[in-house]
Amino acid sequence: MFKKVFPLSAILSLGFLGLFLVLPMLSVYALSLENATPLLVGVVVGGYALTQAAFQVPFGKLSDKIGRKPTLLIGLSIFFVGSLISAFATDIYTLMLGRFLQGAGAIGSVITAMISDLVAEEVRAKAMAIMGGSIALSFALAMVAGPLIGGNYGVDTLFFITAGLAVLSVFILFTKVPTPPRIKHTYHEKSKTLDILKDSNLLQMIVINAMQKGLMTFAFVLIPIFLTSESFGWEKSELYKAYIPAMVLGLLAMGPAAVFGEKKNKPREIFLLSIVLFFVSFLIMAFSSASWVFVVGVACFFIAFNMMEPLVQSMISKFAKVHQKGAALGLSNSIAYFMTFIGGISAGILLHYAQRETIGVVLAVVTFLWFLWSLKLSNPTRYGHLYMPHAKVDLAKLANLESEHITEWYINETENIIVVKYAKDAISEEALREKISF
Repeated sequence: MFKKVFPLSAILSLGFLGLFLVLPMLSVYALSLENATPLLVGVVVGGYALTQAAFQVPFGKLSDKIGRKPTLLIGLSIFFVGSLISAFATDIYTLMLGRFLQGAGAIGSVITAMISDLVAEEVRAKAMAIMGGSIALSFALAMVAGPLIGGNYGVDTLFFITAGLAVLSVFILFTKVPTPPRIKHTYHEKSKTLDILKDSNLLQMIVINAMQKGLMTFAFVLIPIFLTSESFGWEKSELYKAYIPAMVLGLLAMGPAAVFGEKKNKPREIFLLSIVLFFVSFLIMAFSSASWVFVVGVACFFIAFNMMEPLVQSMISKFAKVHQKGAALGLSNSIAYFMTFIGGISAGILLHYAQRETIGVVLAVVTFLWFLWSLKLSNPTRYGHLYMPHAKVDLAKLANLESEHITEWYINETENIIVVKYAKDAISEEALREKISF
């Protein structure tokens, strides 16, 4: 499984690495360009996410028609062009165009679909966790490398590096990624967006994913601007002093959080703790009078973000039924990208009209309401998967048992088998096999 997932995760994480590299310094850099305003700076920071949200579904549909690999090549090519335009930009509008094009290379949904093609159902959640973990690691690396490289060689250099990462991703795509088999599944029901939103746990995960990404953009507009303002007087080249300790602590927290969330099946507790840390981080950053106290707030933010990131995609794949997984992940990611854009816009507006203390209080209130909303979240049920030849299964018996310990079942027509997903704590595999056999 790892050999199939790792190359795809590498492509996705390299793309995110390129996007994340510029985040620690992008708002300060953009503010120095011709025609820049706080609102336009917010658009630049979060702009890529708007086109990401818009193109996720079209790219997913295109991959169904022309194949996954050709679609990934198209997306990476657009990302490459957007990175070069951003690198050569001398005014805010050209940089905005480049960021929009970077986002238009929306390959996330295609990679998720490709992983679903290549990986068996029972280990798909682990595959999603690997993908989420690789993104979190890219985030951590970018927070260290971005300020160091950008501070010494310029933010335009970061965009050139991003273009190079796109080229590397194309190389990985055609040398390391296996061609997915053509597998046709027949389900006894169709996925509906309304059904996804009616599932309280899936809705909770969609909200968590959206809030996490929106707050991330918000923070990356504000943190570098506040640290380089008159209040603290940092130079752009010094920003790494805030990001490096924050990311080290974030990485140290990520491992135990992933283990506790996945292996101990306690993601609810991890998510709630992360939200509390977000709340604390905004209050610290709002009212700190010393730069080291502000950096403590930054560290709390990064710890919270890194604790959440590896679990989000995995939990969606666990809560969603098999025929909903693609739709649920696509819907969640589209909303998250849209919220990323909203976060950047909102930060730009607040930065124009409000002081640091007011902005921090507003974010703390929003986070507190998010915490209250998330109290309804529950931990996922532990499931097992039973595989039986189609000819040996009585479909009438199976259909009658669906509401009794069976969450779903489907037919894999390619292999001519029935796959049954059942609650392991409620019924044994032997008992289930006996109940549905002829």
